[in-house]
Amino acid sequence: MPNPGSHVQRTPVRAEVRSTAFSDHTTIPDRYSYDGGNVSPPLEWHGIPDGAVELVLLCEDLDAPGGAFTHWVLTGIAPTTTGVGAGASPPKAVAGRNDFGEIGWSGPRPPVGDGPHRYFFRLYALDRSLGFTEETSADVVRSDITEHVLASGTVVGLFAR
Repeated sequence: MPNPGSHVQRTPVRAEVRSTAFSDHTTIPDRYSYDGGNVSPPLEWHGIPDGAVELVLLCEDLDAPGGAFTHWVLTGIAPTTTGVGAGASPPKAVAGRNDFGEIGWSGPRPPVGDGPHRYFFRLYALDRSLGFTEETSADVVRSDITEHVLASGTVVGLFAR
């Protein structure tokens, strides 16, 4: 019999995430880059399990020179939401501060001459609402959601300058 205070770790199910602007592991069009229009790309998802209370979306460049660089933090997304349009945010979602120091989306802007960087768009379905605000850092979001993920999915875009 488990201890009353012990936590049972569950394995999240896989959600499907895709974009109509680019396919998994292909180039993100310039329109969505920081210098080319800075419009957030359209995303669609499915496979969100019953019991999900909140969705969280993060976009991170894992090839940035100083380590993972966050381009987008979007929390408080209703679990019935099936996507986000280009340059849009779902109703009542909370756009957080990215590593450019800006609220909302800031597109790819890798150093000139670097090979293509990988931009991971990760969606998480959570078992409860965690009350994140626009000032909640991506590090806090990542840490706080760990034990609450019911499902997750990722699509990766590439970008170089």
